[in-house]
Amino acid sequence: MDERILKYFQNSLAPNERLLLLREIEKNEELKKQFAEYQNIQALLNLSSHTEDKKEGKTSYQHFQKRIKSKKMRIWLVKTMKYAAAILILMISAYQLSIWQMSHKLQDDFQVQTNTLYVPAGQRACISLQDGTVVWLNAQSTLTYPSHFYGKERTVSIIGEAFFEVAKDKNRPFIVAAQDAKIQVLGTKFNVYSYPDSKQIRTSLIEGAVQVFYKSKQVILRPNEESIAQDGKLTVSNIKNPDMLLWRNGIYSFNNERLADIVNKLELYYDVTINIANPKLKDINYTCKFRQRDGIEKILHTIQKIHHFKIEIDKENNVITLK
Repeated sequence: MDERILKYFQNSLAPNERLLLLREIEKNEELKKQFAEYQNIQALLNLSSHTEDKKEGKTSYQHFQKRIKSKKMRIWLVKTMKYAAAILILMISAYQLSIWQMSHKLQDDFQVQTNTLYVPAGQRACISLQDGTVVWLNAQSTLTYPSHFYGKERTVSIIGEAFFEVAKDKNRPFIVAAQDAKIQVLGTKFNVYSYPDSKQIRTSLIEGAVQVFYKSKQVILRPNEESIAQDGKLTVSNIKNPDMLLWRNGIYSFNNERLADIVNKLELYYDVTINIANPKLKDINYTCKFRQRDGIEKILHTIQKIHHFKIEIDKENNVITLK
């Protein structure tokens, strides 16, 4: 792994050093591959149903960094940086215009370099983007994002559920595309629930302010408010169940929700088909919390204790029937 890539993501490279690295990446396929793969490393380290929280994921990432940094590489870096600094000064003075033109060309090229991170059922992941924005992804969710943010906007797209802690940048708004909706912010914390089968896009704001665009409508959310975009309508209300955002900590929370709605979410989270054979069961409301790592069978058996029903499991076809 090239030491400069590590320092790039640690924000310890000077602007000119960053530019030189980008120029070399554009010409070197191996460096380009390393750069793209490294951006996903901390997400992959967090990709575990047994990860307790974000702090543990960051600790694992720090341990990884220590392992890949060798003493020999650090010595080499100190020696070469002295020469690099002098070279950079000359380059800036003599070729300022050409570097400016090159940087804009690189910006255009990198805009089309996109990465995709998919989180399997029963798991969750956390990734830090190039601008410092932190994104948590729930089970069966996909985040599409550029290796670098260039231009006047920082744009990503989400399918599924994600929690964003957006790095502030007053000159470049952060935009999340979620199906037919678009969420625009400068720096804030919010959750987006946008599984295609749910037929709704729910944006829940924790901190700051966001502007939600849906078809020809738009609203501005304040902390503890959420919007629901569905069937051409965009409505705003207070967040009904703040604990629903505990999924980042591996906890699924349901507050006075119909069994039919709970089952729909469990199907998404665990990639299983759940049939409710008795229609009367669908409208029974439950308030409960579960750990993600408990697994679908344990969760259903716990719900069963509240209001008795029979559970039939067809493992071969991955189908569960409640009757």
